[in-house]
Amino acid sequence: MKKNNWKDIRNLAVVLLFLFGLTLSHAQQVNKEDSLMLRKIYDAALLNGKSYDWLDHLSNEIGGRLSGSPEAELAVKYTEAELTKLGLDKVWLQPVMVPKWTRGVKEYAYIETAPGISSTTNICALGGSVATPVGGLKAHVVEVKDFEELKTLGREAVEGKIVFYNRPMQANLINTFRAYGGCVDQRYAGAMEAAKYGAVGIVVRSMNLRKDDLPHTGSMSYGDTPAEQRIPACAISTNGADYLSNALKLMPKLKFYFRQNCKTYPDVQSYNVIGEIKGTTYPNRYMIVGGHLDSWDLGDGSHDDGAGCVQSMEVLRLFKETGYRPKHSIRVVLFMNEENGLRGGRKYAEEAKLKREKHVFALESDAGGFTPRGFSFDTDEENFSQIESWKPLFEPYLIHSFVRGGSGADIGPLKDGSLVLAGLRPDTQRYFDHHHAENDTFDAVNKRELELGGATMASLVYLMDKYGTRSELKEVKN
Repeated sequence: MKKNNWKDIRNLAVVLLFLFGLTLSHAQQVNKEDSLMLRKIYDAALLNGKSYDWLDHLSNEIGGRLSGSPEAELAVKYTEAELTKLGLDKVWLQPVMVPKWTRGVKEYAYIETAPGISSTTNICALGGSVATPVGGLKAHVVEVKDFEELKTLGREAVEGKIVFYNRPMQANLINTFRAYGGCVDQRYAGAMEAAKYGAVGIVVRSMNLRKDDLPHTGSMSYGDTPAEQRIPACAISTNGADYLSNALKLMPKLKFYFRQNCKTYPDVQSYNVIGEIKGTTYPNRYMIVGGHLDSWDLGDGSHDDGAGCVQSMEVLRLFKETGYRPKHSIRVVLFMNEENGLRGGRKYAEEAKLKREKHVFALESDAGGFTPRGFSFDTDEENFSQIESWKPLFEPYLIHSFVRGGSGADIGPLKDGSLVLAGLRPDTQRYFDHHHAENDTFDAVNKRELELGGATMASLVYLMDKYGTRSELKEVKN
């Protein structure tokens, strides 16, 4: 090879090394900028956070916020006022019609092992259930694990009886949401299925991994069952379920009695609460963060989902406090009626489509206010690859679980193929101890864990806003 050729190759190598050094230096600088910004966000949340105070008011001054209730309307007014105080560019209420169901006088139940011999047990009506007759309902019991077993027993064994669904959450699943998903069908569709075989009522084992005396409510559906064929449905505590199951083995002819006074009313108007910081570069492209403002009525809804609401509000407050001016328009959306209808999430998506609003990212917090562990993402491989590159930024905070999977019920209706959906994923091991039960209360929420969750959400929104999604970058190139 000629001497001049070697010289050209050497010069080219020097240039390439120089360019690589510049690229590496820029990447390190960007990474440092992002690291400092995340530190700023976490400092503001942990030293001067507002989420815990907001949750205190929602939980202790307002209480359980069942859709259509006076408490739900108080929560709408309170959060609207607090978002207005933040000095956002816009705060408004989005009307939505929601179902109204009331529990009525506290439920009562007992297990009768022989005439005159009975023991009381703790139950609660499932959300949307019809009431029992005024004097209550008493009948023999048939225990099943699933709908297949119910079908096998058939009308002959079920008619005139109370069906007892006793399939527990699978305890060896580390992801407790998977365990919940594996048995929640008996709660949601149990009455509808049992009515097909002539059952007069159902009792469902509470969706709870812990053994305790607290019944857990939740939504249920009658499907297209005619109104006159709808049967009352209740949940029994895990201790009560074990007692009933053991008693049935010894005394198959025992009877179960329960009385509940719930009632369904015509739909009423409520609202999604929305606040917005207008984007500096892409004001007509939206990134949203949110949780659901409604809750069940047994507790005060602190974990489900007061925590998600105040964490979402905190994201916008942290941007204001740190002086960060987002490129995209950032919205907080406090959805109404996730628990028994998903009307708020559907309404928001419907109006966004009618207005042709371009949503590029949506993040939901609806898994409790426990220690944040990471996020799950509903997106394609290209976007997920970019998101995974940010993982080292979160590792100093011990938050490094980035997985592809589900996001959140309320943001699900926005899904369009290009939108990146995400869900905050806190530690799940204690969540179902409180989920839909009377111990879902403010004292069960740890201030620091709650604040870490809000800062974690703000950090992800900051990175998504700064770098955009892959689909956005393709639009710019084209």
